[in-house]
Amino acid sequence: MPTIFHKIIRREIPADIVFEDEHVIAFRDIAPQAPVHVLFVPKDTYATLNDVPADRPEVVGRLAVAAARYAREQGFGEDGYRIVVNCNGDGGQTVFQLHLHLLAGAPLGRFGVAAG
Repeated sequence: MPTIFHKIIRREIPADIVFEDEHVIAFRDIAPQAPVHVLFVPKDTYATLNDVPADRPEVVGRLAVAAARYAREQGFGEDGYRIVVNCNGDGGQTVFQLHLHLLAGAPLGRFGVAAG
């Protein structure tokens, strides 16, 4: 089932695209959770991280390497950044096309919920 990310990949809706190669597209999140919030999305369709085949680890690797490269090129690689992949509802995933969040531009602190 096509998602908003598939529409961005096909250029059917606008997005602020900051990186693209033959495997990955990256664009600014429309509801940023940090001063820098960029989504890195594979051009192949995988609804969740669970759907990436064991024999295709490069799918996730390409997302992470692209995010790290972008962080370095934008000058916040040394200060630090966070990458996050949400998986399914309890994991916070709302768009069911695999994607990686890159968050940066301010101290990010802790994340998650308190154990208990």
